[in-house]
Amino acid sequence: MLVKTYGSALIGISAITITVEVNTDKGIQFFMVGLPDSAVKESHQRIEAALRNNGYKIPGKKITINMAPADIRKEGSSYDLTIAIGILAAAKNIKEDKIGDYIIMGELSLDGGLQPIKGALPIAIEARNNGFKGLIIPKANAREAAIVNDIDVYGANNIKEVIDFFNDENSLEKTILNTREEFYANLNDYEFDFSDVKGQENIKRALEIAATGGHNVILIGPPGSGKTMLAKRMPSILPPMNLHEALETTKIHSVAGIIIKESSLISVRPFRSPHHTISDAGLIGGGTFPKPGEISLAQNGVLFLDELPEFKRTVLEVMRQPMEDRVVTIARARISVEFPASFMLIAAMNPCPCGYYNHPEQECVCGPGIVQKYLNKISGPLLDRIDIHVEVVPVPFKELIKKSSTEKSKNIRERVVAARTIQEERYKNHKTIHCNAQMTSKQLRSICIIDETGQTLLKNAMEKLSLSARAFDRILKVSRTIADLDNSHDINNDHLSEAIHFRSLDRQNWGT
Repeated sequence: MLVKTYGSALIGISAITITVEVNTDKGIQFFMVGLPDSAVKESHQRIEAALRNNGYKIPGKKITINMAPADIRKEGSSYDLTIAIGILAAAKNIKEDKIGDYIIMGELSLDGGLQPIKGALPIAIEARNNGFKGLIIPKANAREAAIVNDIDVYGANNIKEVIDFFNDENSLEKTILNTREEFYANLNDYEFDFSDVKGQENIKRALEIAATGGHNVILIGPPGSGKTMLAKRMPSILPPMNLHEALETTKIHSVAGIIIKESSLISVRPFRSPHHTISDAGLIGGGTFPKPGEISLAQNGVLFLDELPEFKRTVLEVMRQPMEDRVVTIARARISVEFPASFMLIAAMNPCPCGYYNHPEQECVCGPGIVQKYLNKISGPLLDRIDIHVEVVPVPFKELIKKSSTEKSKNIRERVVAARTIQEERYKNHKTIHCNAQMTSKQLRSICIIDETGQTLLKNAMEKLSLSARAFDRILKVSRTIADLDNSHDINNDHLSEAIHFRSLDRQNWGT
């Protein structure tokens, strides 16, 4: 007897429907074909134990299981429930009339319990697009999948509930979620706030400009000066995500399997802070069957690289192209997938190995040439993609003990959103550009126009500070953002001066 059940395979951040064909015949054998990996093949033992512990058994017949299309690699334990239901239907232990209407996915425990799976959101999207009536998955993934409208999502705790559902002996509870209500409920739910930071007004201003224009930032200063504390509060002043961004971010996190159980839509901008021992594949994504890396998990949010010179140089260099293109393509012999990588980079580093070069109170103990050697770990091409360089100095004691509260993130965000509105209007005819940091060189010449006085100021600054030619475009982009914050149509000298100030750590000046 032949029975077909349906599951899904993940390719990049999308899903593709997999047809699981179960055929029973005379004999006592078990075959599984269709390019399954070891985890899929091991499902035989899990299914057998789960069925026995729930009063069923695998029929003593020749069972052939084909997972089509056969040229796509099937990996993971998520097909346990799909295969088990197919076997039971082929053995006539459950009715098969409704099975073809549902995508069925779930990992089985030996007692029949259902463990969470990865990629519930893209699986639900694919199921709806292919016209399936519903989706049956583990209870822990139900809210995540219920984000998708126009498809019934059922969460089950164990295989017995699914069997009873198909036999019409019991009904599964449909998971219903108001996506927009869920989105707006947590839109401003941030753990950290800029009001916690004492002093550092210059750094707060730099981060406000960065948030407004989408500029990358590098913070350089001694240990304990507040670099990490400031970076963690960056998402709280970025413009709130729209629903499209929230769905896109949730989809990536769903595929990576890092969404918290029983949660649904990610409505706050992500903040990713990988350790400096991370590998190339861990940062940009990869593996035999490519999975998203940290730069994709930071999509629509912030990627924070603390202790930047401690990262392997090869790891940092692989970021260069994704930072420009805002996508990363992982190519393998069998498959090539594309992951989104539109993030804001915030990097932090000490000025030297001991951490106290140029410190106002403590003396640097690094030998001659050590400081420059340490700073040379950051390549020029990578630094070229960082618009704002800020020197962070320690906070004086009198600032730390002040009881007066500082400006809240909410107030800063209002200014950022107002300036972003100006940019949205400016780039409304350019689908791939949303903020000043993304503008092309051609647009730069038409948008960032400065008068003769401004040109003279910029020329003198570049000569006096020994700024490189690559700093020119960055200064113009940042000055355009500062002008937007001032609601100014033109870029004046004050805007240029402030932008030049945030470029004072250009490569040629470091360590001198």
